[in-house]
Amino acid sequence: MATRTIAGKTVTVNDEGFMTNPAEWTQEIATELAKEEGIPALSEQHWKIITFSRQDAGAAGKSPTLRRITTGTGLSTKDLFSLFPKGPAKKVARIAGLGKPEGCV
Repeated sequence: MATRTIAGKTVTVNDEGFMTNPAEWTQEIATELAKEEGIPALSEQHWKIITFSRQDAGAAGKSPTLRRITTGTGLSTKDLFSLFPKGPAKKVARIAGLGKPEGCV
């Protein structure tokens, strides 16, 4: 596995840029990854989704799908696309320091 320095911390990533060890994740890393994904600042709504996704992944052992995120947070798919444009489940997983969700291309 490759390593990468994000927000001053060296983390392990896979060939697609997803972190491979969620324990290495910090909020500062999330902020930097969000900027890379075209999200200049993370709002309270963003953090709600990121926090849910990390908790859900911890319990389930894998990144949540888009449907699981909408069900767990009470937000609509449209809301997720407005917060995380062009592939919200994949972007949320990357920003949250999780692996790529199953079913994402």
